[in-house]
Amino acid sequence: MASSSLARGVGAVHVGDLASHSAEIGASAGAVSARRLPAFPHRLGSASFSETSGGGERGSCQTATCCSRGCQLPSSSSSPASSSSSGASLRLSWSSHQCDQSSARFGLRRLRARRHGLPRGAARRGPRSPVVQPLAASPPPEVSSVSTEPLTVEDLTNHLRAGCKPKSMWRIGTEHEKFGFEMATLRPLNHSQIATILESLAERFDWKRVLEGDNIIGLQLSGQSVSLEPGGQFELSGAPVDTLHQTCAEVNTHLYQVKAVAEELNFGFLGAGFIPKWTVPEIPIMPKGRYDIMRNYMPKVGTRGLDMMFRTCTVQVNLDFESEQDMIDKFRVGLALQPIATALFANSPFKEGKPNGFVSYRSEIWKDVDNDRSGDLPWVFDEDFSFEKYVQYALDVPMYFLYRNKKYVNCLPYTFRDFMEGRAKPVLGETPTLIDWDNHLTTIFPEVRLKRFLEMRGADGGPWRRLCALPAFWVGLLYDEQALQDVLGLISDWTQEERSTLRNQVPKLGLQTPFRSGLLQHVAQEVFKISKAGLERRGFKESGFLRELEETVETGVTPAERLLKLYYGPWKESVDPIYEELLY
Repeated sequence: MASSSLARGVGAVHVGDLASHSAEIGASAGAVSARRLPAFPHRLGSASFSETSGGGERGSCQTATCCSRGCQLPSSSSSPASSSSSGASLRLSWSSHQCDQSSARFGLRRLRARRHGLPRGAARRGPRSPVVQPLAASPPPEVSSVSTEPLTVEDLTNHLRAGCKPKSMWRIGTEHEKFGFEMATLRPLNHSQIATILESLAERFDWKRVLEGDNIIGLQLSGQSVSLEPGGQFELSGAPVDTLHQTCAEVNTHLYQVKAVAEELNFGFLGAGFIPKWTVPEIPIMPKGRYDIMRNYMPKVGTRGLDMMFRTCTVQVNLDFESEQDMIDKFRVGLALQPIATALFANSPFKEGKPNGFVSYRSEIWKDVDNDRSGDLPWVFDEDFSFEKYVQYALDVPMYFLYRNKKYVNCLPYTFRDFMEGRAKPVLGETPTLIDWDNHLTTIFPEVRLKRFLEMRGADGGPWRRLCALPAFWVGLLYDEQALQDVLGLISDWTQEERSTLRNQVPKLGLQTPFRSGLLQHVAQEVFKISKAGLERRGFKESGFLRELEETVETGVTPAERLLKLYYGPWKESVDPIYEELLY
């Protein structure tokens, strides 16, 4: 573990710092004034995708009007940055087939320096990033003031509705996780080893440290965050950006930095959906308070919760919506087509050194983690689905924790509704806030998750080209109106039984899952064409990011099945070579 003297050095972000900043941007009660963060070229949205966002556009009020219960959206005329000029600049430096690692290190910094008129050499040093609202890497902020009025269902609904924004303000946020391991032994990294990586990244690339107590548990930089999952899975939560070129550049820069540090320590990082070799007891536990609560609770409500926590990795994309109806349309498409994404990115065929019988064991695991907070949400297809209906669902999900006085308070088995109505015994006397609500929403795990944006959560982690292909797949379908209408028409007569069958069979059968008179592969081919056409109509030359999926769509052979062929062939029934095959 990082020593307290090192962890508390220059550039560390402490829980108290996060709390005060969160109060500044209106996440807690009381009228406050928000400060605008610099709009670097790779961070053109209002703020970062945040696990604990409390107000305004993804957590930053900016030009929003704040009140004691949250923020109202700024008008479309107050868009924080124009996407045209900055997007064009990045398109000159990055293309779908030119994410070159040697230029990744400095490309975004050079652009940032030119945009802000920084002196020569500033691009190499990199600007010191401001403390931003806490992201996935950080503990929830402290509640620095108490609301004078109790929250209502209407408040919570309006809080979600405030995520609606005009198309000109839509952004793309990509998150991915990866397994760290010792190159010599293939064993998972413990927190002390991971802390060394985090400290090196902070020193070399100007990331700010995020601490929980004396432990370094993450990093932040210009709207991006690095965080640790329960078993040390190393996650990048990217900043909201305009184009797929930018999100791929961001991913590539991150992987370059991580690889540069890890190789010096004789560590590596693996891009897979499920750890192929080790058991749960063999995986070190990260020192984060919320995970202690989850680890003790998971075995009580399902058989695979600990597998999910310690042995899985995913890649997901977070996308915006314009209105309640647009949210509904995208939510339905996301749920209906999530099995196709699961199949296209299936990359978890091994468990404890042997084939596990599935192409996406990560997806199979989610069937029995905690049915109160996961699943395919069939009621999203009901005619009365709305923001409020999602709120009513989330209110009745058991509440993992409340964060008070720099500690996690176990609230189980009480629900957020119990909390609001004063029945949650562990936190009697506490007043719910929108920060508490946002934290609660991050502990709900459906295939598509609604916050103030939509998260597409059905894909296995994988090699870096697939990390760019996943957002491309969904952006092509959901950010082009013609494509969205095409896929809505495609799924319009699918029954709930058909959707459930796909969800249940795809983890095992992949694209060979039977569907009506053919195979899911045939549906995937049609959906792939729609996505590609949608990307082409966007006009940013982004369709090349789908090339990574072309062979899978054409042949119906998933990445997992290709790994199995290697396992039974040149690997001679050993999983050890996967650590080289899928090494970043």
